[in-house]
Amino acid sequence: MVRKIVFGLLACSLVGGQASAQNWSFDARKIGLGSPGGDENLATQMIDEARNYGSVVLPFGLFQVMQDFDKLKPTNDQFDLIRTMEYAASPLHYTFGRDTTDSGSRFVEDIRSATLHRDLNYYRGFVPANQPPAEGLAAPNWGRTIKIARGPGGAFQGVYVGAGPYLSMRSEFAIDPQLTTILASPSDVYLPNTQMPLTNANRGQMAMAITGGYRGRFALPNGVSDRDGLYLAANYNFLHGFRYEDVSLAMRLDTDRTGLLTINPFLPSPLVVTRNNASSGTGRAVDVGAGLVIARWDFGFGVNGIGNRITWKDVEQTTYSMGNPFLGDSTFVETVPVPVGEASVELPVNYRGNVGYNADRWSAIAEAGKGFGGNSLHGGYEYRFTRIELRGGAGYTREMWNPAGGVGFNMSQRLALDVALYSNSANIERKRHPAIAASLRFNR
Repeated sequence: MVRKIVFGLLACSLVGGQASAQNWSFDARKIGLGSPGGDENLATQMIDEARNYGSVVLPFGLFQVMQDFDKLKPTNDQFDLIRTMEYAASPLHYTFGRDTTDSGSRFVEDIRSATLHRDLNYYRGFVPANQPPAEGLAAPNWGRTIKIARGPGGAFQGVYVGAGPYLSMRSEFAIDPQLTTILASPSDVYLPNTQMPLTNANRGQMAMAITGGYRGRFALPNGVSDRDGLYLAANYNFLHGFRYEDVSLAMRLDTDRTGLLTINPFLPSPLVVTRNNASSGTGRAVDVGAGLVIARWDFGFGVNGIGNRITWKDVEQTTYSMGNPFLGDSTFVETVPVPVGEASVELPVNYRGNVGYNADRWSAIAEAGKGFGGNSLHGGYEYRFTRIELRGGAGYTREMWNPAGGVGFNMSQRLALDVALYSNSANIERKRHPAIAASLRFNR
């Protein structure tokens, strides 16, 4: 069991949280516009889109999963955890160039079985990338707005009541540049008497949000459409925590005078995993948003996670260590769990602003944000012919630009096929690979 935990942790850290909202989006239209496919502003969620519709994904990426199914079975000799994690990061859409190297799998598998090759050049071609921390929050909320007052022009005041899961994650991976130099070199490289650390920290929270909030729409004077108005929204989320996991891995690679890996008997264990966990916690979070529709213009601004915090009780810490990763003895020495008291976890406050313009034939959108993963920017343009719609856009997240483009085929007034081509970096080496997303659009 310990080996499986460490093996899975290392693989997750190497993938580095490359799963993005695009890779899990069911809407190829939004992907083609460079949008992540999710709207995090409470108020703009109240605003009906200029062309309201629903989407059903066509998961062509699952064909790749099925072709490699033997490699995804843990009981199979061909099991490839690196490939499994990459498929988990992007399972829905077809990605070109997935199967480019197996050296990453060899590296992780050899650590797991304590048969690490002493010559690191054996793993050349596998170059995991240092990258910004990967973090995110999945907090869909289902509920109802009870309108307690109504006014002219669609104005209303209401109370929102809802609930939903609150799942957060953070993964931070760091690899010594000297190790990267060896792995990326076209020829053998040996670094005598060198220490090369590889570290990872993973933290996850599982909770439920019980939500009460406010919803309001204020009519504008001389409004020109039934969407015009000022929209305001706020949520107070009471958080009840069910699971907290904070697992860190520290691995140290030492070389001898010839540049081959060795064990230094005067230093601590070369592979140590520390796990803090708890099963009960309480917390809170506040989300607010505002949206404005004036004729063809849409504006929005939202702040999520104000004052957020979950305090976990009765946290326990367990340490696992491996003495020698070369001799084939993959036994970990496990300490007795030690109580460490409470742990308080805060997530980044997420700021998001957006603007859009909807003309008869074309639309343009832009969104900027700051929070999970640092600064982000998304923008896109769509031009609509009678039967075909053309789209283009780009997104900047986690210090990387990824372009996108797409086309929509209107087969009838109610049914359309959307296809998008975008850049997918859901792999441990953070290389861009083209990916295709497709979905059916049902216009309402």
